[in-house]
Amino acid sequence: MTNFHNCALLEGIVTTLNDDGSTHVAAMGPRVDWPVTGLLLRPYQTSMTFKNLCRTRRGILHVTDDVLLMARAAVGRLFEAPPMEFGPEGYPQRLADCVRWYAFEVEKQDETRDRTEMICRVKDEGRVRDFFGFNRARHAVIEAAILASRLHLISVETVLDHFEQYATIVDKTAGPNERQAFAELQQYLSDRLGEQDTRTMME
Repeated sequence: MTNFHNCALLEGIVTTLNDDGSTHVAAMGPRVDWPVTGLLLRPYQTSMTFKNLCRTRRGILHVTDDVLLMARAAVGRLFEAPPMEFGPEGYPQRLADCVRWYAFEVEKQDETRDRTEMICRVKDEGRVRDFFGFNRARHAVIEAAILASRLHLISVETVLDHFEQYATIVDKTAGPNERQAFAELQQYLSDRLGEQDTRTMME
């Protein structure tokens, strides 16, 4: 069996099926083998992804370079569902626009920790379009989104210092999508931390 703790972590989007039949979209970073045949998910037990996977045992992992979608999903501000297409039979819907997708089933889980470890096996997969390629602004947005999603764990000073560095990268290398994503993350911080703490970042 694969030792997923030694595998790379892939930042992606996971879709699962809500109990009302709608699709839940979440930013998640599972550890995956390569080629991707399995993955290790570590959702919090309070998350909707965890609850859905416990109930259905199935989900779809997406590889995407859409950092605006990633940023919104990471901080819970995906107010409108992205375009979807039907997934394989018995699975939730999948993103219409992505690079690749992997339909998986949960084979084993360990709930003894705050973040449950779910070992999953890929049952189907597909390729949608080419990957854009490496871009520093996109990586900066991903890092900023991860920081913004962990405000309860990281000091305000650390978050603001990193955002200042990311802002320089975005300014130099971003396109419209990346600029919009970073602006929304800045607004999220402003809402969460208050004007006094974010004023330094915005200057």
